[in-house]
Amino acid sequence: MFQGRKDGLLALVDASEKEKEARGILYTPNEILRQPSTWRRTHKICAERRPELSQFLRTVGIGAEQGSRPVVFLVGAGTSDYVGRALTPLLHRLWGCEVWAVPSTDLLTNFEDLVFADRPYLWISFSRSGDSSEGLAVLEAAIKKYTQVRHLVVTCNQQGRMAAVCKKKPDSTFLLALDDTANDLGLAMTSSYTNMVVAGQCLAHVFSPDDYGDPFSMLLRAGERFLERAQEVANAIAQEDFSKVCFVGSGVLRAVGLESALKLLELTAGKITTVSESTLGLRHGPMSALDQNTVFVSFLSQDLHRRKYELDLIEEVRRKRLVKLLVVVAPESTNQLDRLADHVLSLHTPDLADEYRAPVDVILAQLLGLFCSLRLGLQPDCPSPNGAISRVVSHVNIY
Repeated sequence: MFQGRKDGLLALVDASEKEKEARGILYTPNEILRQPSTWRRTHKICAERRPELSQFLRTVGIGAEQGSRPVVFLVGAGTSDYVGRALTPLLHRLWGCEVWAVPSTDLLTNFEDLVFADRPYLWISFSRSGDSSEGLAVLEAAIKKYTQVRHLVVTCNQQGRMAAVCKKKPDSTFLLALDDTANDLGLAMTSSYTNMVVAGQCLAHVFSPDDYGDPFSMLLRAGERFLERAQEVANAIAQEDFSKVCFVGSGVLRAVGLESALKLLELTAGKITTVSESTLGLRHGPMSALDQNTVFVSFLSQDLHRRKYELDLIEEVRRKRLVKLLVVVAPESTNQLDRLADHVLSLHTPDLADEYRAPVDVILAQLLGLFCSLRLGLQPDCPSPNGAISRVVSHVNIY
């Protein structure tokens, strides 16, 4: 288990309750630190409910003949949307059907543009609280208007309003409620995000649980190791003078970059600007935003083909001296990376496919957001001093 340095994350977790309350760190540091242990609990819950889950999924057509399989929408807003984006390739490959990450915020305003009335669907909704206005409205409207849609709700709050809707509609819905320890109390989702991703990976393997054993074991080991190294690097970077962070990645790691950018933006109340783009997409305009006030973070793929493009970009950024600091998260460190980057964070898991890495890779941005929030004089548990955002988006008018 993680034995982090006492001047970093553990110092915040071990502070007195009075100090935690004063600094606004009652929840967030511990919610970051406890992640690998909560993943075990999520995996156990999914394993215990696998017979029910597999029966429900077979009923809606997952695993059926190709022409009978539903279109799968992964539904959520903000971080919950990025959960879906991190899972899309894995579900597409293992379930052999169309899988799309569709924000609930888009569904609410554009139902008719996105849903065909004559096609079967499975919507998997992800929600920490299960109480957000858009998520609840989309679920209720779809149940009422689109009878060809079946719903699987993954939430960290079994007492939320989305959970209550599921309990009233057992014929068309399935509720997968995670443990309360995954229901983050801090504003910015950390362990809630990673646990819902783990739950989604379990869903992807619901018909082949033995095949998930090795990736999940590697994920746990990588998470425990990564926490120690990443908190040291994040703490060091947070002390530097910079105003912008750019995250890049390919495929699933592009989704990790999106969540990383949001996490840092939220935890610093926008005082640090964040940019996220795909590895190849960065050159098509967004690279112009890089400057000597920028920290550049590249999530390096395990796939050798994708990695060639990623290394070319890192080489270019280094050669042109475009940024203040260059940071790489990689399956393993190499002499080439040590030469190119100011910081290399190795997962020490060269065999872990990109599709499973999101819960580990995102920890760097969670920690960077935490330490930068404190350096800027903010309270990480509630880092929006003007009330611009809140833990649950529940004040949206629904029309």
